[in-house]
Amino acid sequence: MKVTEVPIFHEGSLSEKKSFLTGENFKSQDVLGIHQVIKNDEVYYVFRVWAPNALEVYLVGDFNDWQDTAPMTRDEETGIWEITTNTPQQMDLYKYHITQNNGRQIMKIDPFAKKFEKRPGNAAVVYTQADKKWKDGLFKGRNKRVKHHKRPLNIYEVHASSFKHHANGEPYGFKELKDELIPYLVKMNYTHVEFMPLMEHPLDQSWGYQLIGYFALCSYYGTPEEFQDFVEACHLNNIGVIVDWVPGHFCVNDDALAYYDGTPQFEYTEEDRAKNVRWGSINFDLGKPEVQSFLISSILYWIENFHIDGIRVDAVSSMIYRNYDDGPFTLNHEGGTSNLEGCHFLKKLNAVIKHTHPEVMMIAEESSSETKITGSIETSLGFDYKWNMGWMNDILRFYEMDPYFRKDNFNLMTFSFMYMMEERFILPLSHDEVVHGKKSLMHKMWGDRYKQFAQLRNLYTYLITHPGKKLLFMGSEWGQFLEWKFNEQLEWIDLEDEMNQQMQHFTSDLNQLYKDSGSLWELEDEQETIQIIDADNKDQTVLSYIRQGKKKKDFMIVVLNMTPVERKDFEIEVPFKGTYTEVWNTEMKEYGGTWEVHNSYCETINKKDSRFDFAVKTIVPALGAIILKPKDIKITRKK
Repeated sequence: MKVTEVPIFHEGSLSEKKSFLTGENFKSQDVLGIHQVIKNDEVYYVFRVWAPNALEVYLVGDFNDWQDTAPMTRDEETGIWEITTNTPQQMDLYKYHITQNNGRQIMKIDPFAKKFEKRPGNAAVVYTQADKKWKDGLFKGRNKRVKHHKRPLNIYEVHASSFKHHANGEPYGFKELKDELIPYLVKMNYTHVEFMPLMEHPLDQSWGYQLIGYFALCSYYGTPEEFQDFVEACHLNNIGVIVDWVPGHFCVNDDALAYYDGTPQFEYTEEDRAKNVRWGSINFDLGKPEVQSFLISSILYWIENFHIDGIRVDAVSSMIYRNYDDGPFTLNHEGGTSNLEGCHFLKKLNAVIKHTHPEVMMIAEESSSETKITGSIETSLGFDYKWNMGWMNDILRFYEMDPYFRKDNFNLMTFSFMYMMEERFILPLSHDEVVHGKKSLMHKMWGDRYKQFAQLRNLYTYLITHPGKKLLFMGSEWGQFLEWKFNEQLEWIDLEDEMNQQMQHFTSDLNQLYKDSGSLWELEDEQETIQIIDADNKDQTVLSYIRQGKKKKDFMIVVLNMTPVERKDFEIEVPFKGTYTEVWNTEMKEYGGTWEVHNSYCETINKKDSRFDFAVKTIVPALGAIILKPKDIKITRKK
């Protein structure tokens, strides 16, 4: 079949094409890729691909039996190849047959495709998405009026294809997740859901972190329209949506982005910088203007086309340090290990997002402390939040430990207080901690099954009451014992067990407590948000602190007992005279503990030669946590 020859209509102006080359076209998918145009009531498609060093490019697909009958024309100024044709039909498959710079011929995907065929194939689809009439204006408006760092942020992290499966083993797509996941998020009182990458990727073993299609929803999950409907339904239920995005490296597959025109096109020219040894992938050349246009266009497309509320940028450390990978590296021109191009790109990226969509959260998954990550563009890389990997590592080491040794390692619990204000943090208990033999969070806990649940409740109380936003990976909320498996659904059968049901109920109530308690998030960016009562009680291994809200009388006293010894008549210093009441106890029977009723009200006693003038006495359960709030107090200034 021969493609009908038609005139080129030039929807993409020369200036738009040139701005792609200068790194300033942040809607480059409107120029490159596939575009439908109507001429004299007839439907045509314009195909454009950037391959500056290719010798020949042909458009091939279902519409011409995958034969070289549709040569594309090269624009010498931009290196962009183009063809306009009325032969393709909606949902036809296509690729580009490229004669690379060295004469090698290969079929390549369209880097700007909005839709791909289902696996195992990876051809792009001739596809035009209709404009959606969104109904989430109230939610979006609220997000613009009230800054995200002034609101509760409690994230449920999800791998979309292993949340739930059909009876035949097929994963739920977003059509089913709309009916299953959203009610679950509401029931569990989460404020946001975060998805591991949803962009097109060829192998689910990568969990979505090795991409080929930066503008396409993975065909595994359904249609773009179904994902739009999912996001809209989340917003109508007051749930924000965050998506992981991978701008540092891409899939090595030969028919995708790798050495697209036969030369280092998307990747670095230097082999040691292009090759990502640790992940078996290829690194983007973040200093190349065309790559900057490509990547920033990708993130804006997801934000604007799908109304995404936050982007978690994966593997930031690998983008800002030349020596982060396992392979050889070269120093930068200043003689240091910083990836100067990567740092510049991330600042540029965050500047663009803050200018166009300041309400969208930019989150960095970054594990070092050498570079300031959050804050203004002038003083940092410009992210809104950083995952606190140090807190996560210390805390999990501590909770895995036999309580006998915890008093000698109490600093693992308290060290984060030393640096918690240096960045704006999210505290992550993520997918990375429940895979590859690390064991589930439940399985990490010391002791028998009862004690494991008790400590999991203790851990989650610490997560919720420690300064910083929150993230928990799916299945951890009910204490799934088995590690996460990317190719199987969660162990929903666990919930036939009463102890797992009680754990799930506990997490839901704890999440609600967080949302309802301004003292846990109102002053989170200020040192006043927390006062340490006692972080030196190593012998009893009990940690206590105050979380403060805007109003003087709005505060919580948190007490965490890290040993299997009940602390009777335990003295806790408090800031004001009066009566205090227990509002949270992890050992209540409804949560899987043994307590039938809460501790009774406690009256203050005078306390001399201490930080506070007063104290209360109460019982702190073994491996348990309690929270006290003032019931009737008198505010006085300490002399």
